[in-house]
Amino acid sequence: MSAGTVAAAIYTGLSVAAGLIFLAITIAFGDYDWVARIGGAVWVFALCMIILMPTVTPLVRERTNR
Repeated sequence: MSAGTVAAAIYTGLSVAAGLIFLAITIAFGDYDWVARIGGAVWVFALCMIILMPTVTPLVRERTNR
């Protein structure tokens, strides 16, 4: 597999995990309706993708070049 494919799998997996953790926290501790919960989880997922994409890709490329 190429470094880009591995990096995409990593940052997508981390972003999905962050969204699911957000959803679990709002279900366990919050008194929110489902629109707010799902909207917040999607927002967390999108922000994590934006943050992790440019940081994970160079790290993976560096490790695969060794």
